[in-house]
Amino acid sequence: MPDLSAFPIAKRWPAAHPDRLQLYSFPTPNGVKVSIALEEIGLPYEPHAVNISQNESWTPEFLSLNPNGKIPAIIDPDGPDGAALGLFESGAILLYLAEKTGKLLPADTARRYETIQWVFFQMAAVGPMFGQVGFFHKFAGREIADKRPLERYRDESKRLLGVLDTRLDGRQWIMDDDYTIADISLIGWVRNLVGFYGARELVEFDTLKHVPGWLERSLARPAVQRGLDIPKRP
Repeated sequence: MPDLSAFPIAKRWPAAHPDRLQLYSFPTPNGVKVSIALEEIGLPYEPHAVNISQNESWTPEFLSLNPNGKIPAIIDPDGPDGAALGLFESGAILLYLAEKTGKLLPADTARRYETIQWVFFQMAAVGPMFGQVGFFHKFAGREIADKRPLERYRDESKRLLGVLDTRLDGRQWIMDDDYTIADISLIGWVRNLVGFYGARELVEFDTLKHVPGWLERSLARPAVQRGLDIPKRP
């Protein structure tokens, strides 16, 4: 039986199944990337809810695994060469899981890197910009009288949706007929923007030709439906 005692996080969130991959997360757009990927892949794992609304990601135990204090993070007891591996940053985790299992990432080298570039597109642009729209449109930022910040992030989010819309022209998924970690990286963010953030009209989502259909196809996948609710909110 694997021993996770070297990881302080396992003391606060004990593993009932230490032989399984341990997921420390919360059902946010970043968190559900990993739960969706794990559900799609079928790799056994044990989820632990890290309640970010109660600042649990800033506890010493969580920071011992991710010093940046953000979910998600994982421990794979069967990491490279059989040694346990702790890992943070959702994009890095998606790549790790895809390469570990040979799923959700094309084997062809050129297509592999083409997929990875779209994951980076989400990490570097979509997540930060959509998150700012959420802050200035739904949360505390909406009380700011100066609306230029909201307008700035709204316009950039519309531009990014346009980039994605162009990419999906004539394609079922970002990588043509191959559903990959590129799609998974984006599902939660696009869903949140038009749903939880209430910005559907703000970003003129329904004027897009291809993204709405892609989102509908994505949300219809059983593994996506399961992954969006993992871990359960306390």
